[in-house]
Order: sequence, then structure tokens, then C-alpha cells
Amino acid sequence: MAHTDIDALIREEKRLEATETHREAWAEGVASGIEPEIVADAALATALSEYIRSEGEAAALALIERMKSRIISGEIGPEFRHH
Repeated sequence: MAHTDIDALIREEKRLEATETHREAWAEGVASGIEPEIVADAALATALSEYIRSEGEAAALALIERMKSRIISGEIGPEFRHH
């Protein structure tokens, strides 16, 4: 297996773990009676604040644009499964 294949597998495993962690936090918030919009706002604001701290505003704005494109294209929606 090539080095890049191993890197891709490691990156995918990290994405899967992060997705599961966020889904658990989402479910916990909603189960506590917090409206989905509030959970989403808090999650996005926290994630973007941390990303800006580590990567800068330009990188965060580029990430938002990529996410917007993924929503418009249908890549992210009700049946979203990170791949």
C-alpha cells in the first residue's frame, strides 16, 4: 500500500470519528430540549471560531464556500453520510 493510500485511510478514519462525535453531541443537545437551530448555530460558531484561530479567516471563508457548494449540489443533506 502506497504512503498516500495510508494517509487517505487515516484521514477517513479521523473524519468518521469526528462525525460520530458530533452526531452524539447533536443528539444529546436535542434530547436535552435544545432546538435543532440552536444546536446547529452553536456547533457552527464553535467550529468556525476554532478553525479561524488555527487557520485564519480566509481559510474559514473558503471552507464556508465549499460547504455551501456541497449543500447546493446535494452532497450534504438529510441522507448525508461523510465519505
